[in-house]
Amino acid sequence: MTATSTHGQHPMGSGFSPASTVDDVMAGIDLTGKNAIITGGRSGLGLVAARALAGAGASVVVGSRNTDRAAKAVAGIENVEVRRLDLLVPASIDAFVARYLDSGRPLHILINNAGFSGPGGIVRDERGYEAQFAANHLGHFQLTLGLHPALRAAGGSRVVNTTSGAQRMSDVLWDDPHFTTGRHSPDLAYAQSKTANVLFAVELDRRWSADGIRAYAPHPGIVPATDFNKSAGEEARRAMGLIDESGEPVIDPERGKKTPEQGAATIVFAATSPLLDGVGGVYLNNCDISPLDADPNPVDLTAEEVPADVAPHSIDPRSAQRLWQLSERLIGRSSA
Repeated sequence: MTATSTHGQHPMGSGFSPASTVDDVMAGIDLTGKNAIITGGRSGLGLVAARALAGAGASVVVGSRNTDRAAKAVAGIENVEVRRLDLLVPASIDAFVARYLDSGRPLHILINNAGFSGPGGIVRDERGYEAQFAANHLGHFQLTLGLHPALRAAGGSRVVNTTSGAQRMSDVLWDDPHFTTGRHSPDLAYAQSKTANVLFAVELDRRWSADGIRAYAPHPGIVPATDFNKSAGEEARRAMGLIDESGEPVIDPERGKKTPEQGAATIVFAATSPLLDGVGGVYLNNCDISPLDADPNPVDLTAEEVPADVAPHSIDPRSAQRLWQLSERLIGRSSA
């Protein structure tokens, strides 16, 4: 059954657990001769995923705004190169795409992993678009559309959109995705962008699966040790139960609080696991397909309980088509 139906959201019994690591997922997987691109691959989950894919034999390109810092981060990892990519600048995305297509290499794995977490006030890109939606979704949408020829040339490829359990908290704000009416909050902006990541995977899979391109939206859990989560500040992280009184990360994978190696496991599961052959357009959690939460309740998020099953609005096929069309208009180009 295709992912245009919510019935695709059924756990498969992968054999992995919330505590599984990238080493567990990658055991026995050979990516020799495969090419991968990871955005945000210089730190946190992206760096762990880049190291795992390269260790299995893949040639990995890390897209990063700061190429100097990225080069230092991946130094010593064989088969990894760094290329400049700023997801808030359309011209930077086009330049990155052109350089990759000019290389003539097929693309087997694209991991849209980079994330922008806004400060208290609203941030906009050069087009006036709200920055979290622009970077987390629209930048990756433009990147993926541009790389479509290379993905198709692979004869079997995967697009992985790293999302978050925050998708439960908000649908796309269809009437005002860029917060022009003054109701902006960083949490709401982030939640809508993470829902967009899932909807993008749903519609991409519907449109491109006939070309052998499948799409997934993995939730890595909450990883206290990443720079992304550290940006929330110590007080907020302590209130969320992510760090203890001494400031040390709280690791409790059964409640969604993971090490980087545990968090990245679901990302590389989406990118490489043969268990997902023939399946696509689904939201993943804990290295498996997430069940559908038919009645998600945003107020049930506490320091002790971090629900992260997928909400119906995040995989609605009509919303997925609507988002694709909206995204084409916003970036000023159409697609297959």
